[in-house]
Amino acid sequence: MKYTTLQGKLKMPEYGRNIQQMVEYAVQIPDRQERTRCVMSIINTMGNLFPYLRDVNDFKHKLWDHVAIMSDFKLDIDFPYEIVQAQNLYTRPYKVPYKSSQIHYLHYGRTLEEMIEKTADMPPSEERDELILLIANQMKKCFLTWNKEDVEDNKIFDDLRELSFGKINITEDFFKLVERKDVIHSKKQKHKK
Repeated sequence: MKYTTLQGKLKMPEYGRNIQQMVEYAVQIPDRQERTRCVMSIINTMGNLFPYLRDVNDFKHKLWDHVAIMSDFKLDIDFPYEIVQAQNLYTRPYKVPYKSSQIHYLHYGRTLEEMIEKTADMPPSEERDELILLIANQMKKCFLTWNKEDVEDNKIFDDLRELSFGKINITEDFFKLVERKDVIHSKKQKHKK
């Protein structure tokens, strides 16, 4: 009796040992046209195994790539698509550049700090004033979410002035921020729903 664990590692386990053996058989067929027909029927069988993937773009292209991978790129046929090359198969993706700067106040977060920077660079206008009001209210909500204590509007305005490097200088008589009870009340409303 042959144990499947002793038959070697599968290159693409999602297709199973039978598909792997079909591909290995197709590699050994001497006639090129017969080999191509055999691989076409293998592609159709693979497509039937995963019918829900047919909605994916380039579904057939992926199947041809998988057949090439399972054959260790030894198949000598006319592929209908440009297949992946063996040397490109295991290349590492490009590193995503992240900002390495420190966040001044963790409870506000990097996104809010970036919004403050952009708003501070805007020329004075009604739109800028509205953005400042929205940012200040969001800062107060973030502060109350993380600190669970009441905060004075002056503290938010001071933090806003500090994070904008003095470019945004507002006072309590200029803006009225959302009240603490409104922030807590809106949280309770969300939990009830």
